[in-house]
Amino acid sequence: MIKHTFNLVTLTVLFLLGPVAWADDAAEEIDFLLSAIGTSDCVFIRNGSRHNAKEAEEHLRMKYRRGKRYAPTAEMFIERLASQSSMSKKLYYIECGNEEKVPSGDWLSQRLQEYRH
Repeated sequence: MIKHTFNLVTLTVLFLLGPVAWADDAAEEIDFLLSAIGTSDCVFIRNGSRHNAKEAEEHLRMKYRRGKRYAPTAEMFIERLASQSSMSKKLYYIECGNEEKVPSGDWLSQRLQEYRH
């Protein structure tokens, strides 16, 4: 009986703490992505205007602060907050050095894959 009770308690605690750990992982990944933008030598193109890396990081951090509830995972952050303007619906782009500009969602997804491996 004691062993059964212990297993039930353990499962209950894991069930209750699981979402907290998951949220911590997502927040850590999102912070990594934001820092990756801010420390890059890339240009962030938003609504046709070019912004340096630090401005891009600041803008996306602001969007994340305001819209965190829409981005419980890093993938949702990329899809819902970091890929396009919420006002104009125009895609965001990132241009690094001599490379061709790419949609920010693609660039961020690549950084996320690298981070996870």
